Amino acid sequence: MGANAVAEAVRAAAAPVLRPLGCECYDVEVTGNATGRTVRVLVDKEGGVDLDTITAVTQSLSPALDEAPALGDQPYLLEVSSPGVERPLRTPEHYRRAIGEQVSVKMHTADGPRRARGTLVDATETTATVEVDGTREEIAYENVTQARTVFEWGPQPRPGKGKQPARAKERS
Repeated sequence: MGANAVAEAVRAAAAPVLRPLGCECYDVEVTGNATGRTVRVLVDKEGGVDLDTITAVTQSLSPALDEAPALGDQPYLLEVSSPGVERPLRTPEHYRRAIGEQVSVKMHTADGPRRARGTLVDATETTATVEVDGTREEIAYENVTQARTVFEWGPQPRPGKGKQPARAKERS
């Protein structure tokens, strides 16, 4: 069974385990081969996940996956994590959730590999639209090799608190 089929089987086995914990399966990655796989399950919930949530999900999910026919009796390492602040974008739903955020998209083009970094302004079932320097670019998911949200480090200016000239103190 290929990695995509295993990932889908893990996703299906995880859903009923995650629901009572208030979590959802953001993504599943399966790496390695039949003699040693790593199954990485990224979980999310309203307000984010903390270490206690990761622990509860791991303790509940591990026995469910041990019984999943897709993994069989083959050894695997289970990793449970949050998607993080720089989230991978793999599905149309991931892109829809990231509308309005800064993204970095690596893609294939007729001229070779290219990257677009800008604001994600739209996402359909087949394309994402990224605004780069005022120009909108529609990107077909089939051309994307890697995409993620981009977290901007450093303080953000507070609304309405741009640089203002200093005012002299009034003296009475």
